[in-house]
Amino acid sequence: MEYVTGKRQVVMNFSEKFCKTEVEVLNSKCFNEVWTKYIDNLYKTENQAFLPVLNIFPRAGVVEYTTNLFKLLFAFDIEEIKEMDKLYAKALAKKEVLYDLVQHFYDYWRRLERYAVVLTRNVKDGVESTSFINAQSEFNNTILSTYRGVSEKLFGAKFPVYRQLPAGVNAALLLSKNEWMDKDSEYAFLRKCDAIEQIVIRPPFISYSAKNKRTGTYPEAKKNPMDRIRDNFVANDYYCYAAKVGSALAYIYFHRDYMAHGITIGNLFEFVPLASCKNKKPDLLYVFGGEYDGESEFFYDKANDIYVGLAPHNDSIDYFGYMKKMLLTLYNTKMIDNGYLPIHGACVHITLKDGRTKNVVIMGDSGAGKSESLEALSEMAGDDISSQLTIFDDMGTFKVEDGKVVAYGTEIGAFVRTDDMTAGYAYREMDRAIFMNPDKQNSRLVIPVATYPQIMKGYSVDMYLYANNYDPECADAVEFYKNAEEAKPIFIRGARRAKGTTQETGMTESFFANPFGPVQREAQTRKIIDNVFEALIANGTKVGVLHTRLAVPGMEHAGPMQAAKRLFELLEEK
Repeated sequence: MEYVTGKRQVVMNFSEKFCKTEVEVLNSKCFNEVWTKYIDNLYKTENQAFLPVLNIFPRAGVVEYTTNLFKLLFAFDIEEIKEMDKLYAKALAKKEVLYDLVQHFYDYWRRLERYAVVLTRNVKDGVESTSFINAQSEFNNTILSTYRGVSEKLFGAKFPVYRQLPAGVNAALLLSKNEWMDKDSEYAFLRKCDAIEQIVIRPPFISYSAKNKRTGTYPEAKKNPMDRIRDNFVANDYYCYAAKVGSALAYIYFHRDYMAHGITIGNLFEFVPLASCKNKKPDLLYVFGGEYDGESEFFYDKANDIYVGLAPHNDSIDYFGYMKKMLLTLYNTKMIDNGYLPIHGACVHITLKDGRTKNVVIMGDSGAGKSESLEALSEMAGDDISSQLTIFDDMGTFKVEDGKVVAYGTEIGAFVRTDDMTAGYAYREMDRAIFMNPDKQNSRLVIPVATYPQIMKGYSVDMYLYANNYDPECADAVEFYKNAEEAKPIFIRGARRAKGTTQETGMTESFFANPFGPVQREAQTRKIIDNVFEALIANGTKVGVLHTRLAVPGMEHAGPMQAAKRLFELLEEK
């Protein structure tokens, strides 16, 4: 495989072919296919800006003629090229249109998601001795040089301003193998999949998907869903990302058509180097983009002690939320089976300027205002807070240890809805964030917020609040409950007004505000809730409600800010 093109992406195998000169780029099969698709689209849409110059050439030979013209521009003057062929002469008489055509194609190329893969067993025509990271820079410079060489010849002069745009690849993967299963294992069909050793990303990384909202939960299958894909699985189409989801080792096998989602995992879950997990059985196993007809589902393989998830290959799951939430469902189910309580919420470790520390957990379903309130707290408090460390932004776990409730994180990153964050938040994080559908409602970014040792340290809970985003009026932005029996029904009910982060609308309820584990294990979860709330109250933890009013019209920003102000006043109390 030298390259593979999809609807909105190109995956190039630098182990097979690595273009080092402008002519090699123009001679490559990959350029030919992308240029052909671009030209075909101009004809299909009857683009009147560029058809006048393209129609100079015969339709069947337009790709070959124009490609040869680009190559000639590197070796000859325009007047010399005009004398070579009368068709070139007619085209170059419209060189302003040709120039605009090149600019338009360059923009088309840069809007594609462009990836490189390098196998550690690379061969002589590939990257060779060039290092993995340097290869991306070299290819980027070659693409820029190709574009500029053609453009400047048509422009008639050197550009007065040069922009070093990421024109090569958006990201690159260094690949190897991790044959963790026996040859006769029911998971042996995954043996030939390439596993990721290293990822290089060129920010800003922007991706687009068929969906920009998530819907539904994941049902538990009665038998292993891998039976659906085992016989027709094409291993070369998948890559394996090894990650730490909380305390669990997860192997995520994703189809290359969902490369953007697979790379985005690196900003959300701790990457595990192959040297650390070679030949190790995973706790969680997820195949994203399996070739079968059906819905996403999960299964506990008791014989192998693996929590297994499977999602189909179609546009219905083409959204990062479907990759993230299945992994959380698998992990949370495992935690419940082990007697621990998954928390759909956000947890921060706050250090005040006088040195005191507070650990605050805000619980609520998607769109309740958890992240928004904590971001507002950070902005509002300013220097009065010495530091604010995010332990988890979406999902964590409560464990009762020595009679105390201790919070642990699941993710090292945050999957943030940009519409509800403070102005400028996305721009401040541009260098590290991965952006999704930035021009659409419910646009998101994924950004690292903590290290793995930090989220797994364990933090005693000082304040545990339920995020109420729907009540327009409240006596106090923060209200506490007197006992566990008064508090539990509010948390268990899981009420919120949908904010457009999923397909839900209006007021909704979900058991314990967490459709990813507790809903599938309700009876077990209720027993754990009883134990956790008893421990919280016994240890004097403040348990209550935070009125974010995020879903109240006109209060999208003022609501979280007012809640944060009141929260800070309570934190400052000695």
